Amino acid sequence: MLIHPQFDPVALSLGPVAIRWYGLMYLIAFLGFFLLGRWRLRQPRFAQASGLHPAQMEDLLFFGVLGVVLGGRLGYVLFYKPGYYLQRPLEALAVWEGGMSFHGGLLGVLVAIAVFCRWRGLRFLSVMDFIAPLVPLGLAAGRMGNFINGELWGRVSDVSWAMVFPQAGDALPRHPSQLYQFAGEGVALFVLLWWWSSRPRAVGAVSGMFLLGYAVFRFAAEFARQPDSFLGFPLPGITMGQILCVPMAVAGAWLLARSRRSA
Repeated sequence: MLIHPQFDPVALSLGPVAIRWYGLMYLIAFLGFFLLGRWRLRQPRFAQASGLHPAQMEDLLFFGVLGVVLGGRLGYVLFYKPGYYLQRPLEALAVWEGGMSFHGGLLGVLVAIAVFCRWRGLRFLSVMDFIAPLVPLGLAAGRMGNFINGELWGRVSDVSWAMVFPQAGDALPRHPSQLYQFAGEGVALFVLLWWWSSRPRAVGAVSGMFLLGYAVFRFAAEFARQPDSFLGFPLPGITMGQILCVPMAVAGAWLLARSRRSA
């Protein structure tokens, strides 16, 4: 039986300053986004299709970070624990205590990039098509942070690679669902989108593939992930994460169909 290694949550201590693994994963995600984006914008096809140039990556990253952090936290508060934070509104600001929602972060990024595009006079969907392939490796880094912290563990299982997570409060072997999500919505989605965007596509096609691809990978992984104890299953056998993936899949399929008609 495998047992979670129980990593020290602090990756590096510099005197009174402690750098935690999860924060380090966020840094890796944002740095990867920036470097991959700069590299792609040096290729005329991507610069022309998006309307961006390499010097704008700093502004794009700034707006993206704001969207991820503010949207991710607000999404967690509204989607997962609205009753709790309604009684303790000041705790909604305590981002350092954990609690972020991918779906909320996605909505936050959409709003932030819409503001950026209006400011710069750019076409929203063209910029989102450029951004989409840069995101999954950041998602992979986030899931690795979940695994290192021993959080968001999977359901009880008897598969040979099942792992005991002491943080779960029992000695039951569970799916290492963080690694499933690392492989699916992180690595596999990155490969899919990098390939899909490597040739010219109609506007909205890459964004649509991102939404649909993420929804499929996340929906599948949720069958192995233990739902949050305070939520359980909002629908029989269906988690909140799966429910939130449905509108993503619908929007992705619509964008792909729309892009095919306009091609």
